[in-house]
Amino acid sequence: MEETISLKEIFEVIKKRLKLIIVLIVGAAVLSTIISYFIITPTYEASSQFIVNQNTNNKEESVEINEIRSNVELINTYNVVIKSPAILEQVAEELHLNLTAGQLSEKIQVSSEQNSQVVNVTASDINPETAASIANTTVNVFQDQIPDLMNVDNVKILSEADLTENPSPVSPKPMLNIAIAIVLGGMVGVGLAFLLEYMDNTVKTESDVEKKLEMPVLGAISHISEDDMISNQFGNAVNPRGRGELNGQTKKTV
Repeated sequence: MEETISLKEIFEVIKKRLKLIIVLIVGAAVLSTIISYFIITPTYEASSQFIVNQNTNNKEESVEINEIRSNVELINTYNVVIKSPAILEQVAEELHLNLTAGQLSEKIQVSSEQNSQVVNVTASDINPETAASIANTTVNVFQDQIPDLMNVDNVKILSEADLTENPSPVSPKPMLNIAIAIVLGGMVGVGLAFLLEYMDNTVKTESDVEKKLEMPVLGAISHISEDDMISNQFGNAVNPRGRGELNGQTKKTV
């Protein structure tokens, strides 16, 4: 027989473990804030662009569609060449970077829109000035080396990476991290609340007794607090017949 749980019972469990859920949410948010602001090193990005265009000798000569299509197909090859050791080793040497070609390749992303002749070269580094230098130097070295490597001269720099006065890091994103941490903390808190409720086998209500013993409940013993005991004793003192009022009901004193 499958057990079902009502919406009311779900809210009761959440209400019962609300403090635990709130503690987990606040803890996750605080931990995310500390990691985002004090542990993770900010990373900056800078982008440079170049265009792959047909080099025509006659200015009046129109560029054929096949030539443009050929340039677009070359971009896939250029995306590989620009991150090759032949290019990046020279970039590291010119910038005096203590990095191998493989390490420098991890800092560079090359992308282009579909059927576009424009290629974006994006460099990332913990220093915004270094990121801009890597992006610009990579494009310049690539432009100088591509005629020798592929016997073509159709690369022109479209724009260089500029260093702004107050560059903003691209990572980490504290507000996004905190929002994700709050959601995860809430999910973990609710899940833990239901897990604790599921593992709680103590008997609390008459229905729990009926489920455990599979027998009907014939009677229940009420809980009497100290205030009720004092009120009962006071009632006996003023009532010589041994009857007093307790919580609005008349009960015999044993």
